[in-house]
Amino acid sequence: MMTHTPETDTLKIRDLSKTYGKFRALDTVSLGVDQGEFLTLLGPSGSGKTTLLMSIAGFIQPDHGQITLGGRDITHMPPEKRSFGMVFQGYALFPHLTVNDNVMFPLKMRGEKGAQAARRVAEALELVGLSDKGIRYPRELSGGQQQRVALARAIVFQPHMLLLDEPLSALDTQLRGQLQSELKRLHRAVGLTFIYVTHDQSEALSMSDRIAVMREGRLEQVGRPDDLYDRPANRFVAEFMGVENFLPPELSGGQHTLALRAHALELAAGRGRVAAHVTERDYYGAEIRYTAHTESGVPLRFKIAAGQGESLPQEGDAIGLDWQDKDALPLADH
Repeated sequence: MMTHTPETDTLKIRDLSKTYGKFRALDTVSLGVDQGEFLTLLGPSGSGKTTLLMSIAGFIQPDHGQITLGGRDITHMPPEKRSFGMVFQGYALFPHLTVNDNVMFPLKMRGEKGAQAARRVAEALELVGLSDKGIRYPRELSGGQQQRVALARAIVFQPHMLLLDEPLSALDTQLRGQLQSELKRLHRAVGLTFIYVTHDQSEALSMSDRIAVMREGRLEQVGRPDDLYDRPANRFVAEFMGVENFLPPELSGGQHTLALRAHALELAAGRGRVAAHVTERDYYGAEIRYTAHTESGVPLRFKIAAGQGESLPQEGDAIGLDWQDKDALPLADH
């Protein structure tokens, strides 16, 4: 498959804004995407991630700001002129066409046909592991296979980049895991820039080169998965990265709220740094997950390996909790 030079593919977004009535879908978003990068737009529903993706694709016109590709302004360029591949949650396959014909469709629209087009279709299907499904119809395929066909169709015409809008959200957990691995492999194989939208932080962490966390139309933090996981910029990012515990200054003894993951809290021999009482105890086989509350009502969640018998705390028990300073992250208050 053809790759593209950085001069062709470097995407830059500057001060992009979009409003719908009083709702601000994008609020002066600026972001750069390097050639060959796997960038994930992560955030809750309504955060602006899909609006940003559709603005990059050309399906939504921003009110203000600029999008450039390799220095060329594409802000108002029609979608069909941008040469971006798109993959959606619902596959969007043509039910009356075979797999081969579905994948061939973008080539036909570009006037390509004959042996060269057939070879490209075969290459794309081989990349997604469906070489033997070309004469099948979408209804004869599983959901995961249909999504692979959609991927093959999106890359067959050698686009500048691939835009993926929650493509795995309709699949069950096991199949999602398989397709995540397939997407990572495909990204390495084709060398394209991937811009991926999801609300699933574990999916973003496992797949991305960088993650852009969005809230209410703004970028909260952009960085490598380990940066966001270990050093979230604020409480919103920390919560979205799965941090369970937030100790206010009056409990932490510092000037800022402390973020602590469940595995960082441990039972103290005595009162510990924080006194609490157990309010929930849930058994998960290899571990027991607890929720405790401080005297002031702050919830704290922690885990203990199962198999320690009667020494484990029960609901209603008074306990002390400790942590190591290296595992506690001071947070900005916003």
